[in-house]
Amino acid sequence: MQIAAVRAAVAAAAATVVLPTGTGPLTATGYTPDSVTEPHFFTGEVNVDFDRAMGRALDELEITCRVLVGRGDDRAAQVVLDALLSGAGPASLKTAIEAARGAPGEPALGGLAHDLRVERVQGYRWYEHAGVQYVGAEIIVRVFGDGRT
Repeated sequence: MQIAAVRAAVAAAAATVVLPTGTGPLTATGYTPDSVTEPHFFTGEVNVDFDRAMGRALDELEITCRVLVGRGDDRAAQVVLDALLSGAGPASLKTAIEAARGAPGEPALGGLAHDLRVERVQGYRWYEHAGVQYVGAEIIVRVFGDGRT
């Protein structure tokens, strides 16, 4: 798998969420940005497990993504964050990212991987990014794909 392409595709899938009325659109990047326009989703650290199947047939990526929401109004920011972290609904990052799995039997992320899943949410807290405080959380995305490509 090509890590940069996978990260970009995960971010593109995340960008399809529909946020609550009155909230700006979610910006999303397949890399850790210097600064963010909130609300913002980005792919961060990547852990790679090579050779999960013989002949380099399967590698596994664990991508730690972050979503940061501005804290102009701490309660309103957390309402938006909660919608993004929900397991279903138009603002659900899980639903948006897992929609990129494709139909049964089809490759995920437009052919970049075999499959993916949003595994968990962790670290719901205040984050500092480029000297600015945001409320946010980490989203762990696991991607499975051919190690020979």
